[in-house]
Amino acid sequence: MSKKSLIARERKREKMVAKYADLRKKLKEAGDYEALDKLPKNSAAVRLHNRCKLTGRPKGYMRRFGISRVTFREMALAGKIPGITKASW
Repeated sequence: MSKKSLIARERKREKMVAKYADLRKKLKEAGDYEALDKLPKNSAAVRLHNRCKLTGRPKGYMRRFGISRVTFREMALAGKIPGITKASW
């Protein structure tokens, strides 16, 4: 489990990216890079990092499910993810 502060920081960045998304898009289309430079750094989408929504683990993230591989395996084996079965051949 990640530190609560890291999880909170990432959520804060997500909110800020969503808040400034339209403004950033308009400024980029207009080519107004000076105004873009005055926006907060954390409003840029490239500063986001994928983290597991349940544990906050930064590595082994599975985009399709939004969770880490470790959490995915635990949930799949417990039958909590519909349509997922353990492979056997």
